[in-house]
Amino acid sequence: MPLGWLLGVVMCWSAGGAQAQGGAHTAAKAKLSASAASQSASAQAPTTPRIAPTVPLRRLPSWVDGTGPSYAKRADAMKLADQIAAEQGLDRAWVRRQIARVRQVPQAMERVLPPTPGSRARDWQQYRGNYLQTQRIGAGVAFWRQHEALLARASAEYGVPEEIIVGILGVETYYGRNTGNFRVIEALTTLSLDFPTAHPRAAARTAFFREELAAFLKKCHAAKLDPFQPRGSFAGALGIPQFMPSNWARYGVDFDGDGTVDLSGSVADAIGSVANYFKSFNWKPGMPTHYAVSFDYAVLDLPMLLAPDIKPTFAVEQFSAMGVLLGHDARQHEGPLALVELQNGAYSPSYVAGTENFYAVTRYNWSSYYALAVIELGEAVGQAMSSSRAREQERTTRESPLRENTAREAANEDKSTRM
Repeated sequence: MPLGWLLGVVMCWSAGGAQAQGGAHTAAKAKLSASAASQSASAQAPTTPRIAPTVPLRRLPSWVDGTGPSYAKRADAMKLADQIAAEQGLDRAWVRRQIARVRQVPQAMERVLPPTPGSRARDWQQYRGNYLQTQRIGAGVAFWRQHEALLARASAEYGVPEEIIVGILGVETYYGRNTGNFRVIEALTTLSLDFPTAHPRAAARTAFFREELAAFLKKCHAAKLDPFQPRGSFAGALGIPQFMPSNWARYGVDFDGDGTVDLSGSVADAIGSVANYFKSFNWKPGMPTHYAVSFDYAVLDLPMLLAPDIKPTFAVEQFSAMGVLLGHDARQHEGPLALVELQNGAYSPSYVAGTENFYAVTRYNWSSYYALAVIELGEAVGQAMSSSRAREQERTTRESPLRENTAREAANEDKSTRM
Protein backbone atom coordinates (compact mmCIF):
# COMPACT_ATOMS: atom_id res chain seq x y z
CA MET A 1 0.00 0.00 0.00
CA PRO A 2 1.59 3.26 -1.08
CA LEU A 3 2.20 5.88 1.56
CA GLY A 4 1.72 8.77 -0.86
CA TRP A 5 -1.07 10.42 1.00
CA LEU A 6 1.25 10.85 3.95
CA LEU A 7 1.96 14.39 3.07
CA GLY A 8 1.67 18.04 3.87
CA VAL A 9 3.46 21.18 4.70
CA VAL A 10 5.57 21.10 7.80
CA MET A 11 5.37 24.36 9.69
CA CYS A 12 8.34 23.64 11.96
CA TRP A 13 6.92 25.84 14.67
CA SER A 14 10.14 25.90 16.68
CA ALA A 15 12.73 26.00 13.88
CA GLY A 16 13.99 29.38 12.81
CA GLY A 17 10.82 31.20 13.70
CA ALA A 18 9.50 34.49 12.40
CA GLN A 19 11.42 37.69 12.75
CA ALA A 20 12.43 39.23 16.03
CA GLN A 21 10.44 42.26 17.15
CA GLY A 22 10.26 44.77 19.95
CA GLY A 23 13.50 45.75 21.63
CA ALA A 24 15.57 43.96 19.01
CA HIS A 25 14.54 46.63 16.52
CA THR A 26 16.07 49.39 18.60
CA ALA A 27 19.30 47.47 19.00
CA ALA A 28 19.34 46.67 15.30
CA LYS A 29 18.95 50.34 14.42
CA ALA A 30 21.93 51.20 16.57
CA LYS A 31 24.00 48.52 14.89
CA LEU A 32 22.87 49.71 11.47
CA SER A 33 24.15 53.20 12.01
CA ALA A 34 27.67 51.86 12.40
CA SER A 35 28.08 50.72 8.80
CA ALA A 36 25.88 49.77 5.88
CA ALA A 37 28.63 47.46 4.69
CA SER A 38 28.01 45.14 7.61
CA GLN A 39 24.95 43.72 5.91
CA SER A 40 25.51 40.12 4.90
CA ALA A 41 26.27 39.44 1.28
CA SER A 42 24.00 36.43 1.52
CA ALA A 43 21.01 38.66 1.89
CA GLN A 44 21.55 40.29 -1.50
CA ALA A 45 19.57 39.10 -4.49
CA PRO A 46 20.69 37.85 -6.82
CA THR A 47 24.27 37.01 -5.86
CA THR A 48 26.52 34.00 -6.07
CA PRO A 49 25.63 32.05 -2.91
CA ARG A 50 28.52 31.39 -0.57
CA ILE A 51 28.86 27.73 0.23
CA ALA A 52 29.54 26.45 3.70
CA PRO A 53 32.68 24.38 4.23
CA THR A 54 32.42 20.68 3.59
CA VAL A 55 31.46 18.84 6.74
CA PRO A 56 30.77 15.14 7.35
CA LEU A 57 27.18 14.15 6.68
CA ARG A 58 25.22 13.50 9.84
CA ARG A 59 23.96 10.00 10.38
CA LEU A 60 20.22 9.69 10.24
CA PRO A 61 18.69 9.54 13.73
CA SER A 62 17.30 6.32 15.12
CA TRP A 63 13.57 5.79 15.44
CA VAL A 64 11.83 7.84 18.12
CA ASP A 65 9.03 5.91 19.79
CA GLY A 66 6.70 7.00 22.55
CA THR A 67 8.19 6.40 25.99
CA GLY A 68 5.79 8.47 28.09
CA PRO A 69 2.50 7.49 29.71
CA SER A 70 -0.09 5.52 27.75
CA TYR A 71 -3.26 7.22 26.57
CA ALA A 72 -5.31 4.05 26.96
CA LYS A 73 -6.96 5.05 30.23
CA ARG A 74 -7.18 8.80 29.78
CA ALA A 75 -10.76 9.99 29.54
CA ASP A 76 -9.84 13.00 27.39
CA ALA A 77 -8.05 10.71 24.93
CA MET A 78 -11.09 8.47 24.53
CA LYS A 79 -13.32 11.53 24.21
CA LEU A 80 -11.10 12.81 21.41
CA ALA A 81 -11.26 9.39 19.75
CA ASP A 82 -15.05 9.48 19.85
CA GLN A 83 -15.11 12.99 18.38
CA ILE A 84 -12.82 12.00 15.54
CA ALA A 85 -14.88 8.90 14.80
CA ALA A 86 -18.10 10.92 14.68
CA GLU A 87 -16.67 13.77 12.58
CA GLN A 88 -14.86 11.54 10.08
CA GLY A 89 -17.42 8.75 9.86
CA LEU A 90 -15.01 6.17 11.25
CA ASP A 91 -15.65 3.10 13.34
CA ARG A 92 -15.62 4.28 16.96
CA ALA A 93 -14.04 1.12 18.34
CA TRP A 94 -11.27 1.21 15.71
CA VAL A 95 -10.33 4.81 16.52
CA ARG A 96 -10.34 4.09 20.26
CA ARG A 97 -8.01 1.11 19.72
CA GLN A 98 -5.52 3.21 17.79
CA ILE A 99 -5.43 6.01 20.37
CA ALA A 100 -5.18 3.48 23.20
CA ARG A 101 -2.01 2.04 21.64
CA VAL A 102 -0.23 5.40 21.75
CA ARG A 103 2.36 6.42 24.30
CA GLN A 104 3.30 10.04 24.83
CA VAL A 105 6.37 11.33 22.96
CA PRO A 106 8.20 13.85 25.20
CA GLN A 107 10.60 14.80 22.41
CA ALA A 108 7.73 16.10 20.28
CA MET A 109 6.51 18.26 23.16
CA GLU A 110 9.97 19.70 23.64
CA ARG A 111 10.56 20.51 19.99
CA VAL A 112 7.36 22.47 19.41
CA LEU A 113 8.32 25.01 22.06
CA PRO A 114 9.90 28.23 20.79
CA PRO A 115 13.34 29.07 22.16
CA THR A 116 13.37 30.67 25.59
CA PRO A 117 13.90 34.43 25.19
CA GLY A 118 17.61 35.13 25.43
CA SER A 119 18.55 31.46 25.37
CA ARG A 120 20.19 31.75 21.98
CA ALA A 121 20.51 34.51 19.44
CA ARG A 122 19.18 33.83 15.98
CA ASP A 123 21.95 33.65 13.44
CA TRP A 124 21.14 33.69 9.74
CA GLN A 125 24.68 32.83 8.67
CA GLN A 126 24.71 29.81 10.94
CA TYR A 127 21.23 28.77 9.80
CA ARG A 128 22.06 29.01 6.09
CA GLY A 129 25.27 27.08 6.70
CA ASN A 130 23.15 24.09 7.68
CA TYR A 131 21.84 23.91 4.09
CA LEU A 132 24.28 25.70 1.79
CA GLN A 133 26.80 22.88 1.96
CA THR A 134 28.78 21.31 -0.85
CA GLN A 135 27.23 17.88 -0.30
CA ARG A 136 23.65 19.11 -0.32
CA ILE A 137 24.22 21.25 -3.40
CA GLY A 138 25.81 18.28 -5.13
CA ALA A 139 22.84 16.11 -4.15
CA GLY A 140 20.56 18.78 -5.58
CA VAL A 141 22.42 18.75 -8.89
CA ALA A 142 22.13 14.96 -9.05
CA PHE A 143 18.43 15.17 -8.20
CA TRP A 144 17.82 17.84 -10.84
CA ARG A 145 19.68 15.87 -13.51
CA GLN A 146 17.80 12.69 -12.72
CA HIS A 147 14.38 14.37 -12.71
CA GLU A 148 14.98 17.22 -15.13
CA ALA A 149 11.98 16.44 -17.32
CA LEU A 150 9.63 16.24 -14.33
CA LEU A 151 10.91 19.52 -12.89
CA ALA A 152 10.53 21.26 -16.25
CA ARG A 153 6.99 19.94 -16.67
CA ALA A 154 5.97 21.00 -13.17
CA SER A 155 7.44 24.45 -13.70
CA ALA A 156 5.64 24.87 -17.01
CA GLU A 157 2.33 23.60 -15.63
CA TYR A 158 2.27 25.50 -12.34
CA GLY A 159 4.51 28.49 -13.07
CA VAL A 160 6.90 27.73 -10.20
CA PRO A 161 10.66 27.77 -10.95
CA GLU A 162 12.57 24.50 -10.76
CA GLU A 163 14.96 26.20 -8.31
CA ILE A 164 12.17 26.69 -5.76
CA ILE A 165 11.01 23.08 -5.98
CA VAL A 166 14.59 21.81 -5.70
CA GLY A 167 15.26 24.17 -2.79
CA ILE A 168 12.20 22.97 -0.88
CA LEU A 169 12.97 19.28 -1.28
CA GLY A 170 16.61 19.85 -0.39
CA VAL A 171 15.86 21.72 2.82
CA GLU A 172 12.92 19.56 3.89
CA THR A 173 14.30 16.04 3.47
CA TYR A 174 17.67 16.25 1.71
CA TYR A 175 15.93 15.03 -1.46
CA GLY A 176 14.11 12.24 0.33
CA ARG A 177 17.05 10.97 2.39
CA ASN A 178 15.54 11.89 5.76
CA THR A 179 11.76 11.92 5.91
CA GLY A 180 11.43 11.65 9.67
CA ASN A 181 11.86 9.19 12.50
CA PHE A 182 8.77 9.72 14.68
CA ARG A 183 5.68 7.54 14.56
CA VAL A 184 3.19 9.97 13.09
CA ILE A 185 0.25 8.78 15.17
CA GLU A 186 2.26 9.16 18.38
CA ALA A 187 3.50 12.65 17.49
CA LEU A 188 0.05 13.86 16.46
CA THR A 189 -1.73 12.31 19.45
CA THR A 190 0.82 13.75 21.88
CA LEU A 191 0.48 17.23 20.41
CA SER A 192 -3.32 16.91 20.31
CA LEU A 193 -3.64 16.00 23.99
CA ASP A 194 -0.50 17.36 25.66
CA PHE A 195 0.58 20.37 23.66
CA PRO A 196 2.77 22.46 25.99
CA THR A 197 0.71 25.17 27.70
CA ALA A 198 3.84 27.35 27.84
CA HIS A 199 3.56 27.91 24.10
CA PRO A 200 2.06 31.34 23.31
CA ARG A 201 -0.41 29.81 20.85
CA ALA A 202 -1.11 26.57 22.69
CA ALA A 203 -4.88 26.56 22.12
CA ALA A 204 -4.61 27.20 18.38
CA ARG A 205 -1.85 24.64 17.95
CA THR A 206 -3.79 22.01 19.90
CA ALA A 207 -6.77 22.50 17.57
CA PHE A 208 -4.48 22.28 14.54
CA PHE A 209 -2.92 18.99 15.60
CA ARG A 210 -6.30 17.48 16.43
CA GLU A 211 -7.42 18.22 12.88
CA GLU A 212 -4.24 16.63 11.54
CA LEU A 213 -4.71 13.54 13.71
CA ALA A 214 -8.25 13.17 12.40
CA ALA A 215 -7.06 13.49 8.80
CA PHE A 216 -4.28 10.98 9.41
CA LEU A 217 -6.59 8.38 10.94
CA LYS A 218 -9.15 8.85 8.19
CA LYS A 219 -6.57 8.17 5.50
CA CYS A 220 -5.11 5.19 7.32
CA HIS A 221 -8.58 3.69 7.70
CA ALA A 222 -9.39 4.23 4.02
CA ALA A 223 -6.06 2.73 2.92
CA LYS A 224 -6.32 -0.16 5.39
CA LEU A 225 -2.93 0.87 6.72
CA ASP A 226 -1.71 0.30 10.27
CA PRO A 227 -1.47 3.84 11.72
CA PHE A 228 1.67 2.82 13.61
CA GLN A 229 3.57 2.14 10.39
CA PRO A 230 4.17 5.64 8.92
CA ARG A 231 7.11 7.70 10.18
CA GLY A 232 7.53 11.44 9.85
CA SER A 233 8.67 14.57 11.63
CA PHE A 234 8.07 15.46 15.27
CA ALA A 235 5.12 17.55 14.05
CA GLY A 236 3.60 14.76 11.98
CA ALA A 237 4.78 15.82 8.51
CA LEU A 238 5.41 13.01 6.05
CA GLY A 239 6.91 12.11 2.73
CA ILE A 240 9.55 13.61 0.47
CA PRO A 241 8.00 17.11 0.66
CA GLN A 242 6.94 16.80 4.33
CA PHE A 243 3.22 17.50 3.92
CA MET A 244 0.88 17.40 6.87
CA PRO A 245 -1.87 14.75 6.51
CA SER A 246 -4.69 17.20 5.76
CA ASN A 247 -2.75 18.76 2.90
CA TRP A 248 -2.75 15.58 0.86
CA ALA A 249 -6.32 16.20 -0.26
CA ARG A 250 -5.73 19.93 -0.67
CA TYR A 251 -2.46 20.03 -2.60
CA GLY A 252 -1.28 16.51 -3.43
CA VAL A 253 -1.34 15.66 -7.14
CA ASP A 254 -0.92 12.43 -9.06
CA PHE A 255 1.87 13.80 -11.24
CA ASP A 256 3.03 10.42 -12.53
CA GLY A 257 -0.49 9.43 -13.57
CA ASP A 258 -0.57 6.06 -11.82
CA GLY A 259 -3.93 6.71 -10.16
CA THR A 260 -2.68 7.51 -6.67
CA VAL A 261 -0.93 10.36 -4.89
CA ASP A 262 2.20 8.88 -3.36
CA LEU A 263 4.45 11.49 -1.84
CA SER A 264 6.60 8.97 -0.02
CA GLY A 265 7.41 6.71 -2.95
CA SER A 266 6.89 8.85 -6.05
CA VAL A 267 9.34 11.65 -6.74
CA ALA A 268 7.06 12.78 -9.57
CA ASP A 269 4.11 13.23 -7.21
CA ALA A 270 6.33 15.05 -4.72
CA ILE A 271 7.58 17.47 -7.38
CA GLY A 272 4.13 18.13 -8.79
CA SER A 273 2.58 18.56 -5.36
CA VAL A 274 5.16 21.12 -4.22
CA ALA A 275 4.58 23.11 -7.39
CA ASN A 276 0.81 22.88 -6.93
CA TYR A 277 1.17 24.01 -3.32
CA PHE A 278 2.91 27.21 -4.34
CA LYS A 279 0.43 27.88 -7.11
CA SER A 280 -2.34 27.47 -4.53
CA PHE A 281 -0.62 30.09 -2.36
CA ASN A 282 -0.60 32.61 -5.21
CA TRP A 283 2.90 32.19 -6.56
CA LYS A 284 3.35 34.83 -9.24
CA PRO A 285 5.35 33.56 -12.24
CA GLY A 286 8.25 35.78 -13.19
CA MET A 287 8.28 37.79 -9.96
CA PRO A 288 11.54 37.79 -7.96
CA THR A 289 11.40 36.57 -4.39
CA HIS A 290 13.36 39.48 -2.94
CA TYR A 291 15.59 42.47 -3.63
CA ALA A 292 18.71 43.85 -2.02
CA VAL A 293 18.31 46.93 0.16
CA SER A 294 20.38 49.65 1.77
CA PHE A 295 19.27 52.49 4.03
CA ASP A 296 19.09 56.25 4.29
CA TYR A 297 19.74 56.46 8.03
CA ALA A 298 18.62 60.08 8.25
CA VAL A 299 14.99 59.07 7.68
CA LEU A 300 15.04 55.34 8.41
CA ASP A 301 11.94 54.22 10.36
CA LEU A 302 12.91 50.64 11.16
CA PRO A 303 10.19 49.90 13.75
CA MET A 304 7.45 50.96 11.32
CA LEU A 305 8.99 48.97 8.49
CA LEU A 306 9.25 45.81 10.57
CA ALA A 307 5.83 46.11 12.23
CA PRO A 308 4.00 43.99 9.59
CA ASP A 309 6.64 41.26 9.98
CA ILE A 310 7.17 39.39 6.69
CA LYS A 311 3.80 40.19 5.11
CA PRO A 312 4.25 42.43 2.04
CA THR A 313 2.57 45.71 2.94
CA PHE A 314 4.45 48.68 1.56
CA ALA A 315 4.53 50.16 -1.92
CA VAL A 316 7.92 51.08 -3.36
CA GLU A 317 7.17 54.75 -2.71
CA GLN A 318 6.43 54.04 0.96
CA PHE A 319 9.67 52.09 1.28
CA SER A 320 11.61 55.04 -0.06
CA ALA A 321 9.82 57.52 2.21
CA MET A 322 10.79 55.46 5.26
CA GLY A 323 14.48 55.29 4.37
CA VAL A 324 14.82 52.10 2.29
CA LEU A 325 17.02 52.47 -0.79
CA LEU A 326 16.25 50.09 -3.64
CA GLY A 327 18.08 49.23 -6.85
CA HIS A 328 16.74 49.84 -10.33
CA ASP A 329 14.86 46.55 -10.71
CA ALA A 330 13.29 46.85 -7.28
CA ARG A 331 12.11 50.37 -8.01
CA GLN A 332 10.21 48.99 -11.00
CA HIS A 333 8.51 46.34 -8.85
CA GLU A 334 4.73 46.28 -9.01
CA GLY A 335 3.15 45.10 -5.81
CA PRO A 336 3.74 45.32 -2.05
CA LEU A 337 7.04 44.67 -0.33
CA ALA A 338 8.08 43.67 3.18
CA LEU A 339 11.32 44.52 4.94
CA VAL A 340 12.65 41.15 6.03
CA GLU A 341 15.10 41.15 8.92
CA LEU A 342 17.45 38.25 9.63
CA GLN A 343 19.48 38.37 12.82
CA ASN A 344 23.17 37.45 12.66
CA GLY A 345 23.87 36.71 16.30
CA ALA A 346 26.19 39.36 17.74
CA TYR A 347 26.63 40.99 14.33
CA SER A 348 24.41 43.40 12.41
CA PRO A 349 21.26 41.90 10.90
CA SER A 350 20.80 41.23 7.20
CA TYR A 351 17.86 42.74 5.36
CA VAL A 352 16.05 42.10 2.09
CA ALA A 353 12.89 43.44 0.52
CA GLY A 354 10.57 40.47 0.33
CA THR A 355 7.97 40.23 -2.44
CA GLU A 356 4.71 38.31 -2.52
CA ASN A 357 6.68 35.31 -3.77
CA PHE A 358 8.98 35.47 -0.74
CA TYR A 359 5.84 35.45 1.39
CA ALA A 360 4.56 32.42 -0.57
CA VAL A 361 7.69 30.47 0.40
CA THR A 362 7.01 31.29 4.06
CA ARG A 363 3.60 29.63 3.70
CA TYR A 364 5.48 26.34 3.46
CA ASN A 365 7.22 27.12 6.73
CA TRP A 366 6.48 30.28 8.69
CA SER A 367 10.05 31.51 8.85
CA SER A 368 11.98 34.11 6.88
CA TYR A 369 15.19 32.20 7.67
CA TYR A 370 13.72 29.05 6.17
CA ALA A 371 12.43 30.88 3.10
CA LEU A 372 15.76 32.49 2.26
CA ALA A 373 17.59 29.20 2.84
CA VAL A 374 15.24 27.49 0.36
CA ILE A 375 15.73 30.28 -2.17
CA GLU A 376 19.52 30.35 -1.85
CA LEU A 377 19.87 26.56 -1.95
CA GLY A 378 17.79 26.45 -5.12
CA GLU A 379 19.90 29.23 -6.64
CA ALA A 380 23.13 27.45 -5.67
CA VAL A 381 21.96 24.19 -7.24
CA GLY A 382 20.83 26.04 -10.35
CA GLN A 383 24.19 27.78 -10.69
CA ALA A 384 26.02 24.50 -10.18
CA MET A 385 23.85 22.95 -12.90
CA SER A 386 24.67 25.79 -15.29
CA SER A 387 28.39 25.51 -14.55
CA SER A 388 28.30 21.76 -15.08
CA ARG A 389 26.52 22.14 -18.41
CA ALA A 390 28.99 24.80 -19.53
CA ARG A 391 31.90 22.49 -18.73
CA GLU A 392 30.24 19.64 -20.60
CA GLN A 393 29.64 21.86 -23.61
CA GLU A 394 33.23 23.05 -23.55
CA ARG A 395 34.48 19.48 -23.35
CA THR A 396 32.21 18.44 -26.22
CA THR A 397 33.41 21.37 -28.34
CA ARG A 398 37.03 20.55 -27.56
CA GLU A 399 36.67 16.83 -28.25
CA SER A 400 34.59 17.16 -31.42
CA PRO A 401 37.57 17.89 -33.74
CA LEU A 402 39.48 15.02 -32.19
CA ARG A 403 36.63 12.62 -32.90
CA GLU A 404 36.39 13.90 -36.47
CA ASN A 405 40.12 13.43 -36.99
CA THR A 406 39.97 9.93 -35.53
CA ALA A 407 37.06 9.02 -37.79
CA ARG A 408 38.85 10.47 -40.83
CA GLU A 409 42.03 8.57 -40.05
CA ALA A 410 40.08 5.36 -39.59
CA ALA A 411 38.34 5.87 -42.91
CA ASN A 412 41.64 6.54 -44.71
CA GLU A 413 43.20 3.48 -43.14
CA ASP A 414 40.24 1.36 -44.21
CA LYS A 415 40.46 2.76 -47.72
CA SER A 416 44.19 2.03 -47.99
CA THR A 417 43.63 -1.51 -46.75
CA ARG A 418 41.03 -2.18 -49.45
CA MET A 419 43.40 -0.88 -52.08
